[in-house]
Amino acid sequence: MFEGGFELKESAVRQIYLDYNATTPVAAEVAAAMQPFLTEYYGNPSSSHALGRICHEAIEDARGHVAALLGADRDEIVFTSGGTESNNLALKGVLLRGFPSSDGHLVTSAIEHPAIAGVAEYLLRLGYAVTVVGCDSQGLVDPDDVRKAIRPDTRLVSIMHANNEVGTVQPVRDIAAVCHERGVPVHTDAAQSIGKVQAKVDELDVDLLSLAGHKVYAPKGIGVLFVRQTVDLEPLLHGAGHERGLRPGTENVPHIVGLGAAARLAAAALEVQEERLTALRDRLCTTLRQAIGERLTVNAEAAPRLPNTLSVNFPSVAGSALLARVPELCASTGAACHSSGTAVSATLRAMGVTASVARGTVRLSLGWPTTAAEVDRAAALLTGAWEALV
Repeated sequence: MFEGGFELKESAVRQIYLDYNATTPVAAEVAAAMQPFLTEYYGNPSSSHALGRICHEAIEDARGHVAALLGADRDEIVFTSGGTESNNLALKGVLLRGFPSSDGHLVTSAIEHPAIAGVAEYLLRLGYAVTVVGCDSQGLVDPDDVRKAIRPDTRLVSIMHANNEVGTVQPVRDIAAVCHERGVPVHTDAAQSIGKVQAKVDELDVDLLSLAGHKVYAPKGIGVLFVRQTVDLEPLLHGAGHERGLRPGTENVPHIVGLGAAARLAAAALEVQEERLTALRDRLCTTLRQAIGERLTVNAEAAPRLPNTLSVNFPSVAGSALLARVPELCASTGAACHSSGTAVSATLRAMGVTASVARGTVRLSLGWPTTAAEVDRAAALLTGAWEALV
């Protein structure tokens, strides 16, 4: 029983969790790595005594593991409170560098997470110019469209690496090439791709990259912004000189340690899990298609996609009604972090998916713990619910 009368009750039915794009459980190895820093090693990392030094060394060890996962230098890793803060620091940090002047132009896309789109809207209100480029029917941004959007006053281009709703993986390296030809730095929101596909900063050729810990089996409330050494940012917060002066405040040692452990796990598991999850995703899709037929359509099916993500449109039903009939299944009708409304998501709208088709969209996202038995059970539950509704 929690204070206020809230009680956790174990469900009589085992939940099938297929919402890993929304968040992931904390891996057992991650929790174990964090535990001593919650109760035993509680020193301030800036203190010179033994407990402080232990915590400082733990932070730097974690920084090294994250840097290795991204193929970055350790001093290019800035710890934040999560993906949203990382995105805010990247965009505002570049554009506000010349404040109070509002001269400057941002290029982004129509399929970005609200943590990018919302910042773009804020910068627009401050007087900065913003261009939003579209995508094709598969959710892919054309590098040539980005090239055409760049102006002499463009200060930054921000295009996500992989879409959280449909899983499309963007040609970030090609986009970066057209930007760098014009001397424009590039940011990518890689919250969904880290740990699922290869995302080395030099291979992507990006100058800034955001990571969210809770998407990669670390706890909520921790993230990273990769900042190439050639990039100058205006900090969002001001205080002491933590994190290269970009993120002042006493560091969240347990969560940073957890993210370091998660980065180590992700680096070791990436190749095996990418192959395994691709097979499970395709198995789920095939099973649903065999039961429902070709009227069941898949968003971004022809595009390079995350191995774990299946966005499907169930015909003649609402996705919300479908999921309401299968309480055993944890899934989303869209992106869980912004799916409170019933309107067509910005991503599906940009892809040209009609409102009638988008009404039946369900996002099924798999994770490391997902089993073939769970995939088969989920397919059976969804098929049964669909048959009951049509």
